[in-house]
Amino acid sequence: MTDNSSDADRDAQHSRTPGEGKTPESQPIEPSAPDEFGLVSAWWGDGKGKTTAALGMGFRAAGHGYRVHLLQFMKGGAASVEATRGEYNAIDVVSGFTYENSGHYGWHGLLDGSADDEHAARAQGALERARELVAAADEADLTAPLALDGEPDEGVHLLILDEILYAANRDLVDPDAVADLVDDKPDDLELVLTGGHERPAIADRADLVTNVRKEAHPFDAGHRARKGTEY
Repeated sequence: MTDNSSDADRDAQHSRTPGEGKTPESQPIEPSAPDEFGLVSAWWGDGKGKTTAALGMGFRAAGHGYRVHLLQFMKGGAASVEATRGEYNAIDVVSGFTYENSGHYGWHGLLDGSADDEHAARAQGALERARELVAAADEADLTAPLALDGEPDEGVHLLILDEILYAANRDLVDPDAVADLVDDKPDDLELVLTGGHERPAIADRADLVTNVRKEAHPFDAGHRARKGTEY
């Protein structure tokens, strides 16, 4: 026999939760505004998954109709990867999610034919671009929906600065300038920073700090970057 009182109690409990106890399902993406954005997240460490985690946050936010932009430092391409990146293809078909890349070919400090001075110049340019995006967000009403096809210069709800912490670790950009960027962000802008194997100087300013630690990595066994997992 069904315990109707227990069912009623459970239904009442579910009714007080955001999902009302319903099984999650997809819905059409419509412009919306977040109620609780405004935190700073920092993902660093020697393990794989920092950019992957940030992209996951971006796709999740875009799925709710929030405006998201990804600005990548340092990742300008390399001989070990193809020019096409899976994440860029996916971003292109998701409403409200955009990206731009400010990296130089190769990787700073490696004998890969790339110029370290150019890496520094590109990183400085990316930092200036990040300042522009933060200033644009400060001018926008982030408590309201933003056009999903609008330019990031018109404001975004979530800004991902991928590998900016790595650039700061390697002194390609001034760590104090990155700290100033965090301090200058508007209250309602959700800011995600990734990169680096050393604890970032802005860690004390962040609300979420995650150290992605390596226990094993395919690269250590001689594997190159794999299509669909690393790019």
